[in-house]
Amino acid sequence: MLLGSGELGKEIAIECQRMGIEVIAVDRYANAPAMHVSHRQHIIDMLNPEELERCVILEQPNFIVPEIESIDTRTLIKLEKKGYCIVPSAYAVHTTMNRKLIRNLTSEILDIPTSQCKFSKNYEETKRHIRNLGYPCIIKPIMSSSGKGQSFIKNESEIDIAWEKSQKHGRVKNQEVIIEKYIPFDFEFTLLAINSVDGMHFCLPIGHFQENGDYKESWQPQEMNNNSLEQAKNISKKIIYRLGGYGVFGVEFFSYKEKIIFSEISPRPHDTGMVTLISQDLSEFELHVRAFLGMPINKINQYGPSSSVVLFDCFANSNNRLELEEFLDPMTNTISTNFILLGIGIPQVRCREMHQSGRCNTKLMAKYLYIHNLHAQQLLDLPQLSMVIHDNPSLIF
Repeated sequence: MLLGSGELGKEIAIECQRMGIEVIAVDRYANAPAMHVSHRQHIIDMLNPEELERCVILEQPNFIVPEIESIDTRTLIKLEKKGYCIVPSAYAVHTTMNRKLIRNLTSEILDIPTSQCKFSKNYEETKRHIRNLGYPCIIKPIMSSSGKGQSFIKNESEIDIAWEKSQKHGRVKNQEVIIEKYIPFDFEFTLLAINSVDGMHFCLPIGHFQENGDYKESWQPQEMNNNSLEQAKNISKKIIYRLGGYGVFGVEFFSYKEKIIFSEISPRPHDTGMVTLISQDLSEFELHVRAFLGMPINKINQYGPSSSVVLFDCFANSNNRLELEEFLDPMTNTISTNFILLGIGIPQVRCREMHQSGRCNTKLMAKYLYIHNLHAQQLLDLPQLSMVIHDNPSLIF
């Protein structure tokens, strides 16, 4: 049972289908991406404990796989105690979906380097903490996803708007916020760690760019020295072994003057890991499914420097007809590229519809294999790749 049936959930569902696993897609709206490739669907409010528990008891799934943050995690803890298998574990899901809980675990209990931060329950306390931490700083709700409610504050005049945004776009009303001192990092990266029956495995580090907390671009591998990479692996192991469970964990880090600073962790495939659909023989989605099924991972083979980018949020016209030709023709005539269309069938839900991925022969080129036609035309000697379109029945081609 997938709790959350968005773009990443769709890829998990596809991998489950390849394994012959019955897939039940659950989300708060109809026609979510994973529902296109599932056996059955349920539309419920996953923050409602009664609705969530009723759905699980009705279906009696062997595995419950959370794919989003907006879930009543206390219900998952309750269900796990009743014998249901939560992937990777109810404790992992509950802890990582709350920035205060995961920061307490990593910074206070495990003594892992993190950014300097304070927590605040009201506006006046927030202003006081910001003055003490200094500018610039970042304010986020302790429970939110994809940058919702997050603000970068450069001076005192921006505090009011940032506070209102944190309260409006957090998962619950009147919730606590985290204020983090900004780190002028050299680069940020994600390390995909897979905890499985045959031990802990790691994909090559993934460099990425985010805008307002939302994923925009990623490339693999991110160049870094071996010492920094080993630091990141050791930190990941400490956290994951404490959280428990089999599956993929996306661990985000900052690299600052060759020091590795922990940022966040997701107990599921990560949006920056979309690049693994083209960069590896086993994508992060296949790795996740294999791990929670108790299958060994053995070895992960990386094909070469690769990159992925979100090209459009939504580009269907008013007649719901997808206009691909004008955009795709210059790209496909210039370089060999892989496209994946990840459709969400309702206009009021913000969606990240189109990804472009590619491989090339040098690490430097991989980082720039994205964005616009002008950039793409500057790349030469790329290997031939196939084009893949995952269609959406609500769109007309």
